[in-house]
Amino acid sequence: MTRMHPAPRNCKRFQFWVASRMLSPMTNEWWRSAVIYQIYPRSFADASGDGVGDLAGITNRLDSLAHLGVDVVWLSPFMTSPQKDAGYDVADYRDVDPLFGTLEDFDAMLNRAHELGLKVIADLVPNHSSDQHPWFQEALAAAPGSVERARYMFREGRGETGELPPNNWESIFGGPAWTRVPDGQWYLHLFDSSQPDFDWSNEEVREEFRGILRFWLDRGVDGFRVDVAHGLVKAEGLPDYTPPADADSMGGAEPVPYWGQDGVHEIYRDWHKVLAEYEGDRVLCGEAWMPTVAEIANWVRPDEMHQSFNFPYLSSDWDAAELRTVIDESIEAFGSVGAPSTWVLSNHDVIRHATRLSLDEGTPQGHGIGPKTPNLPDEAAGLGRARAATTLMLALPGSAYVYQGEELGLPEAIDIPDEARQDPTWFRTNGERYGRDGCRVPLPWSVDGDSFGFSETGASWLPQPASWASYARDAQDGVEGSTLELYRSLLALRKEHALGTGSVSWLPSEDGVLALRNGDVTIIANVSGEPVALPEGRILAASGELDGGLVPADTTVWLG
Repeated sequence: MTRMHPAPRNCKRFQFWVASRMLSPMTNEWWRSAVIYQIYPRSFADASGDGVGDLAGITNRLDSLAHLGVDVVWLSPFMTSPQKDAGYDVADYRDVDPLFGTLEDFDAMLNRAHELGLKVIADLVPNHSSDQHPWFQEALAAAPGSVERARYMFREGRGETGELPPNNWESIFGGPAWTRVPDGQWYLHLFDSSQPDFDWSNEEVREEFRGILRFWLDRGVDGFRVDVAHGLVKAEGLPDYTPPADADSMGGAEPVPYWGQDGVHEIYRDWHKVLAEYEGDRVLCGEAWMPTVAEIANWVRPDEMHQSFNFPYLSSDWDAAELRTVIDESIEAFGSVGAPSTWVLSNHDVIRHATRLSLDEGTPQGHGIGPKTPNLPDEAAGLGRARAATTLMLALPGSAYVYQGEELGLPEAIDIPDEARQDPTWFRTNGERYGRDGCRVPLPWSVDGDSFGFSETGASWLPQPASWASYARDAQDGVEGSTLELYRSLLALRKEHALGTGSVSWLPSEDGVLALRNGDVTIIANVSGEPVALPEGRILAASGELDGGLVPADTTVWLG
């Protein structure tokens, strides 16, 4: 059952306010239709030569993103961290990790992005810190019941001597979600043991994050992507919970005592007020892995966040009926609270869609694939579906997310040697799950060089497949029909025809085909296995070659 926030006492006034928001000049807010490009800093571009991407490398390559035609850059974590989980374990929320540069490097990157007309969103990790954070080190040195320990989820154990963890929760990365400290207490970590969860019932924690928000807003960031936005508040009493066998790493049967608790919404209403203190449209984008778009929409009610990722869309199979259902549900659910729909196909946590959409069997989020995964798809077939899926996605109204490298058509990197893997999931499951390294391999910028232009020294923190030479940016730049040029064309047409602020009207179609109209553009997505007739009209864009008057399977076309 969907958990709904209690309606205000004056429901008619609230409904009028939402409707007026949807129809008012605020619909011009940039985040309603923006195309947001996710940069995974350690894998984007390396200026220092150490094999890890950095802020200076990003600055040097921003022109390529402006040329691509995106509107916003979202930076995955770059704050000070021991890098146990690629920066999602933060030790200092007000500084840049030396691995990526300095605060001055960040300012230079931000200024250059703004010069190019690009906005910048910073990743923020509020559910947990690193165990190297000063607060947690103080907690370990303090006694049970102290104010230092009250900032985190310390609890007494069960059993005669407290030898058992407080409950049966499992870590998202595998293994127990509790670790015992020498004095006998246990602390909660929904992720790795090096990532202790904050206690968000503590006002000191809330005030600390208000200060963190203001620190980066004062520097000029345009907003925040909020990591694990559904997980900050845990159910009262921390009851036992066993997820079903088929649950992925960020979901499960309802209700889940550590996801989607009502108290998280109070936190984001508070943050919304902080952002409102600043000029311009500053935004909160939530990573809320909830089962339905109706539930996700609760994060983007008028006084909370501005956007939330559409994971049901990302998780959809390459199936026309399923896609139409989730598109309709998304537009209805987000629109009912005055928010834009969001669309996303890939990110740093999931198998790249150039591979995922052609897998015979679904793979739970976070598990990943590798050399021993059965029935791996053909790269060319996967790329065809990926191009068709993107051409459909970028035609939809609302805001779209592009993950670095998908504009090159990059598949998942599968043949990573065991000794090179770095995802905590790999280690915490003793190699049973490959984890997320395959979607995080550094980008190929040029055909030549040991790291395909990622680093001048040829160093690369994860090995790049030799086949990626054919996907390199300079091999596709200006080449008609390349995936890079397809993205550039789609993004330019999306702006020209104002598709981001348009609306969907479905057209009659055969089974296995999605036919719709957005503004003055007709979109035909053939998801079936049989070619279908191409309607009359001027071809604006096509994800693949058209066969005379036919649209082949796994092909999407825009007509004007």
